Formats: sequence, structure tokens, C-alpha cells
Amino acid sequence: MTLPTDPHDPGVSLARAALGGDTVAMQDLLAHLAPYVARICGPIALDSGPDAAQEALVAVFRSLRTLREPAALYGWTRAIAVREAVRVARRDARSRPAELADLPAPDDPELAADVRDVLTRLSPEHRAVLVLRDLEGLDEQAASRLLDIPAGTVKSRLHRARESFRKAWSA
Repeated sequence: MTLPTDPHDPGVSLARAALGGDTVAMQDLLAHLAPYVARICGPIALDSGPDAAQEALVAVFRSLRTLREPAALYGWTRAIAVREAVRVARRDARSRPAELADLPAPDDPELAADVRDVLTRLSPEHRAVLVLRDLEGLDEQAASRLLDIPAGTVKSRLHRARESFRKAWSA
């Protein structure tokens, strides 16, 4: 997924204004970022996705002054959202993968529920790597920097996550 990096993008303009002390722009910026943050946090934190998204937006609010370049808004926000989603998922004791034998059959009529159920079987770290690579389209190096882990760890987690997902899906 490619996000706007145009300096005239509304998010970038709002970030500039908020950095300048405009409180209305800060409120508008958070409203602008909310769907993006929710899309990232949901698949990682699962049932706690809304909580993770809220905590990520609070972190964006609190640390906006650390954003050096407003054009980097979306990547900076993505990093915060992923970290918060993984933290919330860990806090909720979901870091232990379930037994894959308990997964539903792939021909279940509720496909979205099946995908979600398969995702619940993965650790938050594996879900984070899947979201960054397969939904956000980041390469291993970018995911590595974002998650603050070596690129080799990203590759191995991605391999394990995809393998677990495939196994569970075809069971």
C-alpha cells in the first residue's frame, strides 16, 4: 500500500499546523489518522484492536513534537500503531499461539470469521509481520526497522507466520 507523501496531503498539512501549536489542527489530524491506525491495529491486536488504536492515537498526540519531518507522518504513525498493537496484544495474554488443530475448515461460509480465527492462532509478533509485509507492503528492511528487530528475524517470523497460516487454512 502506498500512502501519500505529497506535502499538500491533508494529513501532512494538518501535521504541520499541529506542530505549530494549532489545537484544532491536532484534533483534525487525529480524526484523519484514526481509520489508518485502526486498519493497522485491528489485525494485530484482534479483539483489542480498538483499544490499541486508541492508545496509538494517544501516543501520536503525546509525541507529535518528535516528528521532525511532517512528510514522514504516515510511516511515523505506522510505527507507533504497530508497537502499540503488539504491546496491547501481549498485555491481553494473546502471545501464546493456540493449537492449529482447533481451527475451522476453510469451506466455512463465514470467510472473514475464518481468517480472523486463523489470525487469533498466531502470536502478536507474527501478526505484526504479516500486517507489515502483506497488508502494508513493506520490505524486510523497513519492517525490521519498524519492529526494531534484525531483518533475519523478520524473514523467519514471516516464514513461520505464513506457514502456520497456510497449515491452519488448509486443515
